[in-house]
Amino acid sequence: MSKHIILAAAVLTISVLPPSAYAQGSGAVPGAVGGAAAGAAVGGPAGAAVGGVTGAIVGGALSADESTKVKQYVVREKRPSVQVSETVAVGEELPSSVEMYSVPADAGVRTEYRYTVVNDRTVLVDPKTRRIVQVIE
Repeated sequence: MSKHIILAAAVLTISVLPPSAYAQGSGAVPGAVGGAAAGAAVGGPAGAAVGGVTGAIVGGALSADESTKVKQYVVREKRPSVQVSETVAVGEELPSSVEMYSVPADAGVRTEYRYTVVNDRTVLVDPKTRRIVQVIE
């Protein structure tokens, strides 16, 4: 019974997303789809529901245009890539040894997140939790 309630909540959450979420190339909708797929692989229908809601929440860190600007900034800065054994994916926590950097206003993006380069991948990180909120490809 509770699986049905969780699944219904996930469907309702996704269905009431603002139209702007659907218009973006990245963000809540792709995050929800990816989260649902990952959740289903781990926890079946209930995992899909929880993963979809979580993916929708964290999937919208930066738009595609903002991601491009951050990536261009990171390339210019030539920050070294730190190698870690942990998985580099949204929701994963980075070790305290990984240095994070601010995204300056002149990069053309306003964000409360920090960035770093881990295993040759640029990631946005919530500085309070050290969790990855977006992998910028």
